Amino acid sequence: MKKILSLILVAVMLCSSVFALASCGGNEIIVRTNAYFAPFEYYDSTEIVGVDVDIMNLVGKKLGKKIVWKDGDFGTIIDNVAEGTIADCGAAGITITEARKEKVAFSNPYYTSIQYVVVPDSVTVATKTVDGVTYIVWEALAGMKIATQIDTTGWIYTDGEINATEDNDYGYAGVLYGTDSKLVELPDAQAAVDALEVTADVFIIDQLPAQYLVANSSKSLKAYPLYYSGSDGEADAPVEEQYAICVTKGNDELLNAINEVLAELGEAKIQQMVMEHMGLSEN
Repeated sequence: MKKILSLILVAVMLCSSVFALASCGGNEIIVRTNAYFAPFEYYDSTEIVGVDVDIMNLVGKKLGKKIVWKDGDFGTIIDNVAEGTIADCGAAGITITEARKEKVAFSNPYYTSIQYVVVPDSVTVATKTVDGVTYIVWEALAGMKIATQIDTTGWIYTDGEINATEDNDYGYAGVLYGTDSKLVELPDAQAAVDALEVTADVFIIDQLPAQYLVANSSKSLKAYPLYYSGSDGEADAPVEEQYAICVTKGNDELLNAINEVLAELGEAKIQQMVMEHMGLSEN
C-alpha cells in the first residue's frame, strides 16, 4: 500500500511542475511561440493574439482542452517540442524544413509566404520590376549589413547566401559570399527594426510581418519581395516557404486535430483571418 501511495505521489509531483513540463496528458495543450510575428502571433496589451492563436483555440475546443501559450525565443521552439516535456506543439509561423522534420511532426501546411526585404528610406537598394511586381534580388544586397531574427527562415537563407561555399556542408556557393555582406543576428523582429540605420542596412523577414512592421513603425520604411535571379534564361523566382504547426512526434491525437481544423477552415478562411489581424479589408 505504501508503495502504491508513493507512486501516486510521484506522479502528482511530476504533473504539478507545469512550468517545466508539458501537460502530462491532462486538460491543457502547451503551445510554444515567439509572439513578435504579426499577424500570426503578437501582443495585444498583455494577451497573445493572432492567426495561430485563433487556429489553436479551435483545436482546443475540438479536443476539449485549454490552450496555454508559452512565449520565448524562436530558436528554442523546435527543440522544446521535440523533447515533449516543455511543450506539446509549436506555432509561430514555422517553416517546414527537412532538418526540422527530423525532430518534430508537422501539420499540413496552411500558409505560403515569401521572404521580404525591409528597407529604410535612407538606404538605397536596386530593385527590379517585372509584370508590375517590384522586387529585390539577392545580388542587390552585396556589401550590406543584413539584419535577421535568429533561427528564422530569413536567418537561414541569409546565412547561406553570405557564408556558404561549395566545399562545406551547404553544398553550394552563396550569392553574397565574398561581397563583404554582414549577417546581423537579432533576437526578434522589433530588435531588427530598431537596428535599421544603426547597425543594419536592411532586414529580411517573411512577407506579412514585414508589411505589418512597415505599417506600424515610427521609422520610414518600405518592403519588397526577395527573389533569386534566374539563370540560363529562366525568370527570377521568389524566395518562398510554407508554414505549419509542429507537434511532438507520436502525439497523433493533437496532430490529427490540428489537421482537421486546418481543413475545416480552408485557405479562404485562413486568408480572411490574416487580413483581419493585419487590420485590412479584402475588398
